[in-house]
Amino acid sequence: MTEKKDDIILSIRGMSKSFGRNTVLDHINLDVKRGTVMGLMGENGAGKSTMMKCLFGTYQKDEGTVFLEDKEVNFTGPKDALENGIAMVHQELNQCLDRNVVDNLFLGRYPVNSFGIVDEKQMRKQASELFRKLGITVNLNQLMGTMSVSQRQMCEIAKAISYNSRVIVLDEPTSSLTVQEVDKLFEMMRMLREQGISIIYISHKMDEIFEICDEVSILRDGKLVTTKSTKDTNMNELIAAMVGRSLDNRFPPVDNTPGEPILSIRHISTKFAPQLQDVSFDVGKGEIFGLYGLVGAGRTELLETIFGIRTRAAGRVYFNNKLMNFNSAKEAMDHGFAMITEERKANGIFAKGDLIFNTTIANLPQYKAGAALSNQKMEKATTKELKIMRTKAMGPTDSIASLSGGNQQKVIFGKWLERNPKVFMMDEPTRGIDVGAKYEIYELIIKMAKEGKSIIVVSSEMPEILGITNRIGVMSNGRLSGIVNTAETDQEELLRLSAKYL
Repeated sequence: MTEKKDDIILSIRGMSKSFGRNTVLDHINLDVKRGTVMGLMGENGAGKSTMMKCLFGTYQKDEGTVFLEDKEVNFTGPKDALENGIAMVHQELNQCLDRNVVDNLFLGRYPVNSFGIVDEKQMRKQASELFRKLGITVNLNQLMGTMSVSQRQMCEIAKAISYNSRVIVLDEPTSSLTVQEVDKLFEMMRMLREQGISIIYISHKMDEIFEICDEVSILRDGKLVTTKSTKDTNMNELIAAMVGRSLDNRFPPVDNTPGEPILSIRHISTKFAPQLQDVSFDVGKGEIFGLYGLVGAGRTELLETIFGIRTRAAGRVYFNNKLMNFNSAKEAMDHGFAMITEERKANGIFAKGDLIFNTTIANLPQYKAGAALSNQKMEKATTKELKIMRTKAMGPTDSIASLSGGNQQKVIFGKWLERNPKVFMMDEPTRGIDVGAKYEIYELIIKMAKEGKSIIVVSSEMPEILGITNRIGVMSNGRLSGIVNTAETDQEELLRLSAKYL
């Protein structure tokens, strides 16, 4: 077999998978060429994650065959796949945060010396050579828990390469990265591509697909609907393939009319890193106020401080001219505040609960019948929110863990909508959500603003923050470096403000 760049290194033939009566994968045929980046796109619930789990042996496929370099393979699990040259870097990194870089790199395969003792000297030597080869600067002694998401991600990619992986799957790798960190990741991907390593790049970000991918495959409702060279297609064609319809615009018109200031943040400061320093701004009734900034600028910390889950060192919060210095999330919720957190799995859902539990947990008194909770009321409320959010699920008794990330996010939205909040704060609300579902979320945000709700949206995606807000506050190193009218600004001004205090 001659090694040409267009050789097929991984071939999936006729892969199918069903859960009960629900067909999730329907005879998928997919080829990945050697030394290329294959983009994989599709709406949440289209089957991307299930296909990867079948590939890696986490799920047993019902039908189909997988070939790696013309040899049929049937992995028993991710470890088996990794040892045979296929690795996956997950969106939610699974690392030992209280161990250092070297320990994480060799976890489960520590080299030993002739006395049967772990050879730490050999581990450090191999790790140093690996990171030098990849052009990554890292402190080998640093605990993973003290590193940024991008640094941890680079370490996970390095680990995959250390297994001599021929195919690496990257699942939404840029969802928590800054523009500069994305550039660094793409630089590494291009280097791996030149070395003949193939990459499957799962992403919802169209701009990135066209920048880094050679080909793109689209899944819809469990079927592979198209595979095209990125040079021979465009954004509108891919969107139409994904959602089964054309979206004329990426963002609906922001036609709400903000009223007088109703929420006032005054001189907020915190003690713990990243420290907020003297942050003040107002949000009008029915306004969509965006917060932009680089990762670590303090955007999340600001929302958490307003919501009462982070301690203020100074400053005050006023709503309707009343002091609202919350000391807990419950106090904030009792006064009509709601917050969607950035880390969906860590603190947004109850992974072992069903959709009823996850939808109603924030508003239990509403579902009482006498002294006891009414299962009928809770199920009715959950069914209503599933319909409003167009959540892909078999029914309200489904486990939330069985849903795709984007559909889990819709359940979180539904939970807060059940409380009918007056102030709705959202931290990366469309992270990991496909383009069709994003549009629906945008429409929902604008509808809520028209109903008089005041909304604060944190987003790392510059097109998004420019596409769905009335005004934007830009954070830099814990400070508010400027507030701009969305209609009068551009990406260049936002980037300049985000670097003001660096």
